[in-house]
Amino acid sequence: MKELIDPSNLPKHIAVIMDGNGRWAQKQGAARVFGHRNAIKAVREVTEGCAELGVGYLTLYAFSTENWARPRLEVQALMELLVQTIRDELPTLQKNNVRLDSIGDLNSLPDKCRNQLAEAVGQTRHNTGLNLILALGYSGKWDIIQATQQLAREIKAGTLQPEDITEGLLNERLATQGRPDVDLMLRTGGDHRISNFLLWQLAYAELYIYDEVYWPDFRRTHLYEGILSYQQRERRFGKTSEQIKVGE
Repeated sequence: MKELIDPSNLPKHIAVIMDGNGRWAQKQGAARVFGHRNAIKAVREVTEGCAELGVGYLTLYAFSTENWARPRLEVQALMELLVQTIRDELPTLQKNNVRLDSIGDLNSLPDKCRNQLAEAVGQTRHNTGLNLILALGYSGKWDIIQATQQLAREIKAGTLQPEDITEGLLNERLATQGRPDVDLMLRTGGDHRISNFLLWQLAYAELYIYDEVYWPDFRRTHLYEGILSYQQRERRFGKTSEQIKVGE
């Protein structure tokens, strides 16, 4: 399937909602955390797959602000797993020239988790390949609120006027500043919603939903499937097909 992909028409930025870990585990009569532990291979597969193809940015929805409301033991296990995974996967990131970064309310994370993340980000900062972005303690609404708060403080300080606010200026205050908007969003687990993920940045993203694939079962062939679907679509950005063809 990989050979069918047009390397000249790759999405610059892919975002993934990694859904279905708990349901995958429950189907096997195991605790939800069992699904999270078995999802690490899927993270490795999508990361290495994007790196090999030459995708520039990959954002993984690892932990949302709403996830804090889950059972305490599950949250604790997720945080411990995150620390372990970042530590264990660091050599693979270095080998594949992947630069690790993160977005979200990182102050909400436990100190151990935040410190391990900061160490890995620092060690990979000079890598020049795929930019792997972990969304942690993140939600689209949180992102827009914190951006508008920044703008409000600038107006209060007199360094900005309300009429100076543009789409570009707001983009610069979002957690994803300096990165392109999402071209393709993938979601496993069958739910057809964006779950408060990158609300601004997904404005014109193409969506691909895997109705029968839970995240622990995700492999590179599934990534290729989503990219091939993306390459078969006409992205009009509000224009007509005729206008797009004339532009060509």
